[in-house]
Amino acid sequence: MANLRCHLLCCALLFLFISKSVCFKPVIIVHGILDHASDMKDLASFITQAHPGTNITLIKLFEERDSFKPLWMQVSAMTEKIRPVMQDAKYGVHIIGFSQGGLTVRAILETMDDHNVDSFYFTIRPSDGPIWRFFYSESFQRILSLANYWNDPYHEDKNYEFNIFLPVVNNLNCSKFFNATVSKKFKENFLRIKNLVLIGGPDDGVITPWQSSHFGSYNTNLTVVDMKYQQVYLGDTFGLRTLDERGSIHQYTFSGVNHTSWHGTKKVFEEAIEPWLT
Repeated sequence: MANLRCHLLCCALLFLFISKSVCFKPVIIVHGILDHASDMKDLASFITQAHPGTNITLIKLFEERDSFKPLWMQVSAMTEKIRPVMQDAKYGVHIIGFSQGGLTVRAILETMDDHNVDSFYFTIRPSDGPIWRFFYSESFQRILSLANYWNDPYHEDKNYEFNIFLPVVNNLNCSKFFNATVSKKFKENFLRIKNLVLIGGPDDGVITPWQSSHFGSYNTNLTVVDMKYQQVYLGDTFGLRTLDERGSIHQYTFSGVNHTSWHGTKKVFEEAIEPWLT
């Protein structure tokens, strides 16, 4: 009888060990512009198939036309939606931002003092472009998300003077809205992540240049400048260089994937997302 009880106890302990070993961190997914949260169900399905039992949260805010609302409004509301998920995750979470959602998530992480994100998947960074007069106006900055991340290489001075979002989350001291105290906190918060996963490719068809998914951007000659030669990297304004030097930035490039197909492409999931989910 004693041997039987010992055997049963060992089985119970083994079961508990196995259960704990396959307990994966929760995953939060933030959709892009003009999307529904439900559009991310294909990605959620890949995660569930690979890691059964994973707690997945699709953020059901600012869907369709509401996704055009100003980004600081979205950051504030999504932070309150995300915080309870993080508070219930003792060992941290993973967070995936698709398209506009990637930039929104970055701002959330910079402004959220109590986040516990392990890996941040920046699935696409919004584009740069040569239209500025309307987007850099005060009214458009206050009402339209696209204006908040439009970066015209021909009018950087206007970007720094009028853009209330992108230069701020980039922690650029040339921005009219730069605040040294807030900037220091932004960087500290962002550097709490363990992995930054950047995913993009030449056949995206929407993001211009596509290398902006890897933090590249145009210069005044419309030549793409790599992340490592960008002001935000060289000055380590919000932590990119620090993350890179500690081996925490992971870049992936896929050909043949268009903009709306990233979250539903299994090859992208298997090669660029799944390896960092724990």
